[in-house]
Amino acid sequence: MTLKLLIAEDARDVAEVIAFGMRMVWPDCRVRITVNGEEAIKRFAEEQPDLVVLDVSMPPPDGFEVCRRIREISGVPILMLTVRDGTLDKVRALDLGADDYLTKPFDHLELLARLRALLRRASRPPVTPGPRIAVGDLSLDYANREVRLRGEEVRLTSTEYRLLEELVRHAGAVLPHRHLLERVWGPGYVGDTHYLKVFVRRLRRKLGDDSDHPRYIQTEWGIGYRFLPFR
Repeated sequence: MTLKLLIAEDARDVAEVIAFGMRMVWPDCRVRITVNGEEAIKRFAEEQPDLVVLDVSMPPPDGFEVCRRIREISGVPILMLTVRDGTLDKVRALDLGADDYLTKPFDHLELLARLRALLRRASRPPVTPGPRIAVGDLSLDYANREVRLRGEEVRLTSTEYRLLEELVRHAGAVLPHRHLLERVWGPGYVGDTHYLKVFVRRLRRKLGDDSDHPRYIQTEWGIGYRFLPFR
């Protein structure tokens, strides 16, 4: 299957370098470059890409808003590019639904490595024997990567799903931050605990969970997280 990539970046030279690198790794990759948020939203709806790279500071709507709108309809992997290196901007990007971010200027090999990691998470085959597991009113279908809560489908991004799957597979056990980061994101992310905090918050929001009185995901302060077995 041909990989479809959407790049929304108003700096044409940056966009062309990304496109060139992707075609070197995936020769059949189809790349669409847009220079503003309005065009990015339009092209996304028309072409349904497999991967999206968004610049935060492109002409309006900016990358944050484009990310938010895409997340209303799709779980496609999104990587955001920003010249801002403040933690709040990074957390905002992740909280709006981005899977990863990279600060400009960036190393192009690192960018390609992050894009490869996003695609691996999106296409990773089931790792647990058996087609389905249920914990209370929550069920995961490993074959179809489908999550249901009280019978209703919960739409998750590929990264959200991988995090939930890892927690559910070890229900009752405390999984350290480092373990979750390495298993879900990869060895290069083991020090980036803010990824974990944001994605746990995203999961709790979608599952209707309460961090103060958790039904599903319990925080073990300074250690990690535990998926609570059905009680």
